[in-house]
Amino acid sequence: MLYLLPTPLAEGTAPQVLPPQVVAAVTWLPYFLVENLRTARRFVKEVAPHRVIEDIRFVLIDKDSTAAQVKAALEPLLKENIAAGVLSEAGCPGIADPGAALAQEAHRLGLAVRPLVGPSSILLTLMGSGLNGQRFAFHGYLPIEKAARIAAIKALDKEAAQRDQSQLCIETPYRNDQLLSDLLAHLSPSTRLCVAADLTAPTEYLRTLPVAEWRRLPALPPLHKRPAVFAWGK
Repeated sequence: MLYLLPTPLAEGTAPQVLPPQVVAAVTWLPYFLVENLRTARRFVKEVAPHRVIEDIRFVLIDKDSTAAQVKAALEPLLKENIAAGVLSEAGCPGIADPGAALAQEAHRLGLAVRPLVGPSSILLTLMGSGLNGQRFAFHGYLPIEKAARIAAIKALDKEAAQRDQSQLCIETPYRNDQLLSDLLAHLSPSTRLCVAADLTAPTEYLRTLPVAEWRRLPALPPLHKRPAVFAWGK
């Protein structure tokens, strides 16, 4: 069986955000397929301090892993009849995450796939935004190049209005402030924009306002180097 194991979004929050099923799985699984080796080892030691990290097998599967590497990472489940856990660097594996390739290949190989409940920044943003939760799309990263980014923002804004569809995206944390500036400059004044940062952390910020009201604020939230999700819609 392949377990998809959510990890905390913010440091020090594991006891508050992880359900018992996730903690229980981490205490016994012999094999982990992970997005980041250092983060994964630290997470396992935090959740299951009794475990000897050197006795656990970790294999890196990230966005640069090939299909052959994904397949090879799953071979022990078939050959050795063991279970494995997939760990994202933060949040839910398979959601905007290379763990999706592992789940896809596991299904192709006939392995059982078991996703466990845990924190997802995308879903938490949508839940707290007040935007349409029945019709939504996550677009990952918008283009970096200025003209292409502006064109994408305008196209997604138009689609949000026409289809009543909530649009969500993320950005590399050190470019968050620039993305917020571009959104406020090019979304329609009546579009509602949600900014969510540091979700589940003591410094959590989540606010939804029409773009026209965001523009009138005396100061925008500082987002530099803070994990953030942006969502907008009617």
